[in-house]
Amino acid sequence: MARYTGPSCKLCRREGKKLYLKGDRCTSGKCAVERRPQAPGQHGAATKKLREYGMQLREKQTARRYYGVLEGQFKKYFEMADEMPGVTGENLLTILETRLDNVVYRMGMASSRKEARQLVLHAHFQLNGKKVNIPSILVKTGDVISVKEDSRSNAKVKELIEDMQSKMTPKWLEVNKDAVSAKVVALPKREDIDFEFEEQLIVELYSK
Repeated sequence: MARYTGPSCKLCRREGKKLYLKGDRCTSGKCAVERRPQAPGQHGAATKKLREYGMQLREKQTARRYYGVLEGQFKKYFEMADEMPGVTGENLLTILETRLDNVVYRMGMASSRKEARQLVLHAHFQLNGKKVNIPSILVKTGDVISVKEDSRSNAKVKELIEDMQSKMTPKWLEVNKDAVSAKVVALPKREDIDFEFEEQLIVELYSK
């Protein structure tokens, strides 16, 4: 599976905002965006005024990096969103939110989407009672995501289950913390997404 393997903090610095790619580190004093707010590289500190295309590109890159999706997959999601009824930009965000790795993160079973992706790849989860190891699977209303019974004795998974108890979860997920599971009770709406995206800029970029 192709994935970005470089330094996560560089991505946040390039976009000039926290993308919460490293879990608790992003909310601590060690956050690279707070310590070195300029973009990485020799000319990172130079002030640049973005033109229309530049703003559209940066917004697309922000969304892509926030959800940990590579370019080809992101474009595929946009094409899916464009064919769906409703507002294309909002459809795109809904698709990204319903990726299995994002749902694992949203249910509180990981400190970052990267960690959630690793947990799914290592087959620690079930989807509707069946083992699953594909982070990009899109969940549907009524789907149930749960931690496999034999994974609950894993030291790292046990630690994450304990942390899960104190985490807030979105209203489109019905989380059973005792059973370590989550049911998708509705598809996420635009107001359910807590990150400030300007998704219309992404639509304009791909519509050229």
